[in-house]
Amino acid sequence: MQPYELSLAAAAQEIRERRLSPVELVDSVLGRIEQVEPHLAAYVAVSADQARRAAREAEREAAQGSCRGPLHGIPVGLKDLIDVAGEPTTASSRARAGHRAASDSTVAASLRAAGAVLVGKTHTHEFAYGLTTPQTRNAWDRGRVAGGSSGGSAVAVAAGAATFALGTDTGGSIRVPATLNGVVGLKPTYGLVPRHGVTSLSWSLDHVGPITRTVDDAALVLAAIAGHDPRDPASVAVPGVDCRPSPDPDLTGVRVGVPRTYYFDHVDAAVATAVHRALAQLEALGARLIDVDIPMARYIQAIQWGLMVPEATAYHESTLRTAPELYQADVRILLEAGELMGAGDYLRAQRARTLMRDAWARVMEKVDVIAAPAVPMSAVPSGQETVTWPDGTVEAVSDAYVRLSSPANITGVPALSVPVGQDAAGMPIGMQLLGRPFDERTLLLVGHAYERTRPARSLAPLT
Repeated sequence: MQPYELSLAAAAQEIRERRLSPVELVDSVLGRIEQVEPHLAAYVAVSADQARRAAREAEREAAQGSCRGPLHGIPVGLKDLIDVAGEPTTASSRARAGHRAASDSTVAASLRAAGAVLVGKTHTHEFAYGLTTPQTRNAWDRGRVAGGSSGGSAVAVAAGAATFALGTDTGGSIRVPATLNGVVGLKPTYGLVPRHGVTSLSWSLDHVGPITRTVDDAALVLAAIAGHDPRDPASVAVPGVDCRPSPDPDLTGVRVGVPRTYYFDHVDAAVATAVHRALAQLEALGARLIDVDIPMARYIQAIQWGLMVPEATAYHESTLRTAPELYQADVRILLEAGELMGAGDYLRAQRARTLMRDAWARVMEKVDVIAAPAVPMSAVPSGQETVTWPDGTVEAVSDAYVRLSSPANITGVPALSVPVGQDAAGMPIGMQLLGRPFDERTLLLVGHAYERTRPARSLAPLT
């Protein structure tokens, strides 16, 4: 096994026990980037020289017995919405030409303090306003979408071009690409991970979180990036965020909610079958399956768009009016649509969100987690714009991908996507676990318990 194939936890153990140096690991990942990047286009920019310097410093510290923790010397890719001092933050947009960050974002500073090594900035759908990341190709099939908006981060992790990565999630932008590329994606509770220095799409829906090979890896990254920062008004102080699951998790008595409504509507048969098989596995591990109804399901799409569209347009107001030609057509249309929404529409969406949060809290009193499909279908061919369901309903691909993930953004609850199988074409399928606010520990426990019943996942085959 090559070093770039190691999970974060495995690589950390090898470094800690002096069987692998950070220099060897970083060189291996940079070599993998050179191999796959021409085919996948996961990165906006690769910082090879800086990464090697940081790896040598991490090696010196390790030789002196000064290991900063499990992220020490571990290569990371950052979605190019996340500021790194002295580096461009392009948001994969011409509108950001010439931009260079004056200082680290909070999460970049946290990763630096934990000893992680930045290898590059990964592509996003322009300004995170989309679910496909069109410039990046799926790690499992280059003819299919990567998912978005954190497509570059997910593809890099799936291909071994980063040991882990950070993405952002406003309506599913961590979980969708993680699912479509067969890796793990965690959207933490709203406010748990600070967003200072991260380009916003929609401030009341935006989250930052990890994309990793395993659930255990996600827990290690979350512990490093969670924390209070008063520069983010939504940031919440939660002491002692350490959610790493035990090696032999026990699900006895854990109540897993299985939706009777919404989450299995207009879902591909292969996806439904794989998720139900995973639910049966959770039950075999001791979990108790409980049927639940998803509240206010008919309002989910209206609330998501009613919040996101005007907030995004407000953020881009100046550039949209002075240089609209700098935006790609799909993003420009959405930004211009936001100018047509009145204050009353936005306020109604905010009020509906409050009602929805309260209703979800009542559901979560009955269960510990909810388990459901992460997305309704696997990665579609690049350029496909709609999907037609068996009942004749036609749905835009972007609407389909956001449909099952957006409730966690509206309510702010934590959500974890875990690979649970493949469809007939060999494309990954994922299960989504949703938990109570700030109870990432239970979410990760359940995800890790399921993951341990499966064979170790290999990297994407790059077909």
